[in-house]
Amino acid sequence: MRVHQLSRTEARRIAVRAQLLDGNRPDDLLDLLRRLTLLQSDATDAVAPSADLVAWSRLGSGYRPAELTEGLRDGTFIELRGMIRPGEDIALYRAEMAQWPGSGEVPGWRQAQDDWVKVNDDFRQDVLDRLDHEGPLTSRELPDTCLVPWTSSGWNNHRNVSMMIEFLEQRGEVAVAGRRGRDRLWDLASRVYPDNAAVPLAEALRIRSERRLRSLGIVRARAAETQVEPLDVGEVGEPAVIEGIRGRWRVDPEFLGQPLRGRAALLSPLDRLVFDRKRMVELFEFDYQLEMYKPAAKRRWGYYALPILYGDRLVGKLDATAHRNAGVLRVDAIHQDVPFSKTMAAAVRREITELARWLRLDLALPS
Repeated sequence: MRVHQLSRTEARRIAVRAQLLDGNRPDDLLDLLRRLTLLQSDATDAVAPSADLVAWSRLGSGYRPAELTEGLRDGTFIELRGMIRPGEDIALYRAEMAQWPGSGEVPGWRQAQDDWVKVNDDFRQDVLDRLDHEGPLTSRELPDTCLVPWTSSGWNNHRNVSMMIEFLEQRGEVAVAGRRGRDRLWDLASRVYPDNAAVPLAEALRIRSERRLRSLGIVRARAAETQVEPLDVGEVGEPAVIEGIRGRWRVDPEFLGQPLRGRAALLSPLDRLVFDRKRMVELFEFDYQLEMYKPAAKRRWGYYALPILYGDRLVGKLDATAHRNAGVLRVDAIHQDVPFSKTMAAAVRREITELARWLRLDLALPS
């Protein structure tokens, strides 16, 4: 098969078009989810929750966050391991859930998880029984009757209920049924997920890789392992190399040779265009980190700075905070990675103004 020779510019344009950040906006939220495959659920709302920011940046200010809430309630969407997906996609995960912790040679850390669940099977059954009779419930309302506590060197040490819930979700036994405030509500998966048949595992993994590639456009054939959503796609798509970047890539041929009708966009820090920071640096040569966990004095761009996209380039960061009690979206700085032309500055300003309008807040710009 021919190896496609791409410039960085061509690769960036493929990535932007695949992520629906060009001038051709998707029709509605379900269309968006089917194309992107997921929205990351994150409760941080310094500006707005990440899932809502991602949806707004594609759909525009006609998007209502209530659409996502309603879709999760009626099963149009599901939340699985912190990712919001089309409800129909649960069919692509059922076979993997049924085989948890996996078939063949299982990594030692995952086998240890399975061993812990097995030794605490009475605890597992207590959780399932409580949900069966009283669910949906938050994790704090579930009993901790474990025989052997969960031990780790991190913050999950002795968080027995949380870890059991996490593993039961991966096994397909429990599911997120909604929220009470910021707390997830858990219930039996059979009462939450659509009742559709499992796609065989090998076929499901291939379909998931194909859809991941379509949503990202161009991806490394191999990348570091991640806990939930892989950053690579294996051998689906077609091979490519990118001028000035070492390594093997896979590209969705649908996007090859297509023009880009670019625009300005403000992105969530967890947006899939920038989520894989290594790919972000390689394709966009963009210096960015989410700094909310840094001391204020060490932040360069702000607590929850939004990457700014213009055309096929990431050109800066917006340091803004929504002060809902005061009714204000306060902009502390617009950091320019490249000097903004008048046209670029006007387009970015329009997006900031539109963000405030969508949030129903007054806009306060730096003097």
